[in-house]
Amino acid sequence: MLSVEKLYYRYADGTDALSDINLDVKKGQFIGLLGANGSGKTTLLRTMDGLLKGFEGRVVLDGTDIRKLTPKQIYKKMGLVFQNPDDQLFAPTLFEDVAFGPLNMGFDDNEVKQRVAAALKEVELEGLEKKSVHNLSFGQRKRACIAGLLAMGHEMLLLDEPTAGLDPMGEYRMMKLLQRLNRENGVTIVMATHSVDLVPVFLDELYILSKGRITRGGTPEEVFNAPEDMANIKLRLPHIAELIYRLKHEDKIKFDRIPLTIGEARREILKTFENEKY
Repeated sequence: MLSVEKLYYRYADGTDALSDINLDVKKGQFIGLLGANGSGKTTLLRTMDGLLKGFEGRVVLDGTDIRKLTPKQIYKKMGLVFQNPDDQLFAPTLFEDVAFGPLNMGFDDNEVKQRVAAALKEVELEGLEKKSVHNLSFGQRKRACIAGLLAMGHEMLLLDEPTAGLDPMGEYRMMKLLQRLNRENGVTIVMATHSVDLVPVFLDELYILSKGRITRGGTPEEVFNAPEDMANIKLRLPHIAELIYRLKHEDKIKFDRIPLTIGEARREILKTFENEKY
């Protein structure tokens, strides 16, 4: 659905922001871009969405170089949710904000109303249509941004730190929402994040960015099997994986694998205790 091929991007001051990025996004995937602040995640999302065009290499959306597409052609299929929702929301009410995209795509009033209603239901904001966007909670404003893209019928969402600034329950609700959109609605998702503890639970594939380069890629289990490499790029393992790794290598408890979630860890611990007859 989207391919990034030998992508290089340099800022106006001469700083190399992205170097030799190669990435394929298949329809229906839920992909994470994990990296510390300044690793290039936001810049990569903005090149993928067509907001930044002065790059070397290619970004190909459904077989067409993104630089040959108009913004309207891009936004019929794909949209970017910014890290700060206040950079994206602008209309007086929630309904008007979510309706802005469909109206500009040329849909009639009835179609717009149907699309807005469906999108707000998807993000659990139905009933708040007349509310000022400035009176929504931070988490609600983030979900409102997603609704604005869903109302345009986007097949792919690019999300820049969608859980940043949310409390733990807000993080969980956001990730469950994205998982449902991905699994039940077939929305392809590429998410930039630095939250390593959320990644193993929800994502299909994970790419690690460091200093503008992809240093590792694969399933979360494949990526998180080298804690030394993670530390070198200023990232850590998920907390549960760090605990089991230390028990295995420092306390010599014979775990077969390093689990990434609490459920996996529980099963691994019970199996190990049974085998060792603790």
